Amino acid sequence: MKNSKLKTSTLLLVLLCISSINYTCDSFLEVEIPDSQLIGATVFEDVSTAEAAVENIYAHMRDKGLLTGTHFGLSNNLALYADELLYFGDSSLPAFYFYNNTLQPTNSLITDYWNATYHQIYAANAVLEGLSYSPIPAEDSNRLEGEAYFIRATLHFYLVNLFGSIPYVTSTDHRINSTIEKNTVSEVYGKVIADLETAIALLPENYTSNGRTRPNKYTAMALMARVHLYKSSWIEAENWSNAVLNSAFYPDELDIDKIFKKESTETLWQLPPAIEGYNTHEATTFTILASPPQMTALSQSLVAAFSAEDLRLNTWVGAITDGTNTWYYPNKYKQLGIESVSAEYSIIFRKAEIYLTRAEARAHNGDLSGAKEDLNKIRMRSGLTEINTQSQQEILDSILMERKREFFTELGHRFFDLKRTGKLDEILAPFKPGWNTDDQLFPLPQTELSANPNLLPQNPGY
Repeated sequence: MKNSKLKTSTLLLVLLCISSINYTCDSFLEVEIPDSQLIGATVFEDVSTAEAAVENIYAHMRDKGLLTGTHFGLSNNLALYADELLYFGDSSLPAFYFYNNTLQPTNSLITDYWNATYHQIYAANAVLEGLSYSPIPAEDSNRLEGEAYFIRATLHFYLVNLFGSIPYVTSTDHRINSTIEKNTVSEVYGKVIADLETAIALLPENYTSNGRTRPNKYTAMALMARVHLYKSSWIEAENWSNAVLNSAFYPDELDIDKIFKKESTETLWQLPPAIEGYNTHEATTFTILASPPQMTALSQSLVAAFSAEDLRLNTWVGAITDGTNTWYYPNKYKQLGIESVSAEYSIIFRKAEIYLTRAEARAHNGDLSGAKEDLNKIRMRSGLTEINTQSQQEILDSILMERKREFFTELGHRFFDLKRTGKLDEILAPFKPGWNTDDQLFPLPQTELSANPNLLPQNPGY
């Protein structure tokens, strides 16, 4: 009984910790539950409270850490770190160091990224442990377990692409986590794939929430396709893309103005606002309300990537002028005010990515006509003509350019695309003075290295 109570109290403490947006608890890599806190919580004895435990993780992914649409998330800071955004804010703010690629191991936001993400991973692990002895129906238990595996895979995927070798945390045992060692990038990818395979086996095809706010089987398949794209496993990337695109759940959305509405048929997974009638953090983060900009604006190189006939230029790019100068900003999410009903949710996975993933995989697999077919779906929806290039390299270059236009300021796609294609130095060195190859990885937080020497060595250049 003591072990069962220990597990239950651990889970309750997790829920209490993640209920505070400031993460007032200690690092989850070092959490220990004293005997005095052995209380009879019943979090996983009921479906509704088990659901709440998982929903709470999504709420924190929306509001804190890597995937948030606030100024502190990857959508803003990796756009600054790459070539998508210009910075006009104060030099004392964390975004300044991303824009000037002067990150240090003591940077507070780097530490926050690490801690918030491992907090969320720890919470997912706590859910898995709680469900292992839960009496709730198997159908509900399997679905929630699948979501927890998917969350764990997603968060480790982002961490490994930002920091390189990292610990893959699968336990809530502080004795293990406080001295855990790093896994190589290859090992992390192997564990991400294993978690996604489990998630795919457990998750249902149908959505169990209104508005596609909880991942289903195809969401996990979409991440699997992305993982294999990043690994240059072209056959697997194409196969997993096929699995998503062959589904009847995601008919093409031909009206480009509807892509970022909460009802978009192309959305695979999105995070709703905390309160009905509110909308996305992204709209508040990126919209310029007065000139000159107080924080960020789109770079000229990003705006120049669009031709005049590209519908995305008029629909997804906003502009503000003082009569002499004009600044441009991301206008994918447009709802700023509070209404009776929310109109936009923060999209994490959408169908266009799967088309362009399959296009790239097909090009590498030698299916150039198939690659152009997928690429042209995105181009024609955007009001552009079909491409008729013949060489593999020209098609791959066109796909990379289309990804630049399609996914700007969305969760770091541009930075990750340049990194995985080996073009970071070529593109960013002329754009950002002081850029060097070591900047492809963030520094490991100094506080973590000091607390756990097994995380050494520090990444090169720091």
